[in-house]
Amino acid sequence: MGRWRDQALALGWLVLIWNLLWGDFTWGNLAGGLLVGGAVLVFFPLPPVTFGGRLRPGALLVFAARFVTELVAASAHVARIAVQPGCRPRGAIIAVQLRVRTDLNLALTAEAISLVPGTLILEVDRDTGTLYMHVLDVRGPADLVESRARVLEVERRIVRALGSAAEVRRVETDPAEKENRP
Repeated sequence: MGRWRDQALALGWLVLIWNLLWGDFTWGNLAGGLLVGGAVLVFFPLPPVTFGGRLRPGALLVFAARFVTELVAASAHVARIAVQPGCRPRGAIIAVQLRVRTDLNLALTAEAISLVPGTLILEVDRDTGTLYMHVLDVRGPADLVESRARVLEVERRIVRALGSAAEVRRVETDPAEKENRP
C-alpha cells in the first residue's frame, strides 16, 4: 500500500511540475502531464527513499536559523573575496564521511552544503556515505579541518531535525569526526 501511495504522490508532483513548465493549467496539459509522468515512473523508476525518522519542529527551526546565518556569512565572505584587489583564493577538494548513511540524509546534507556559497558538492559516494566537495579560500590544514567539522555539524542539525532516535544518538556519540581529519 505504501509503494502505491508513494507512486501516486510522485505522479502528482510530476503533473504539477509539467503544468508549471507549460505555464498554463488546462485539461490538455493535465492529460499530457499524466502521460509524461506515468512514463517517467515506469521507464525510470527511482529507488524508494524511506523516512524512518521523526520531524522535530524545534530542531528544524534551529537548522533553518543556522542555515540562514551561514548563508549570509558565506555570501559576505565570497563577496569580499570577489572584490578584494589581488586576492587569489586557493581551493581544495575534501572528502567527508557522514555518520548516517541513509539516502535522505546524504541528499539533504549535500543540498544544504551546496547551497552555501563557497562550497560545492562534486560527488556523493552512496556506498560509503562520503561527500566529496570543493571548498573556497583554503589557507591551510586548519581550514580543511574546519570545513569537515562544518559539514558534520550540518549533518548533526539535519539528523536532529528529521532523524530517528538511533540516528540522533549516532551523530551525538559516533567518533567519525576523528576519521575525517587530515
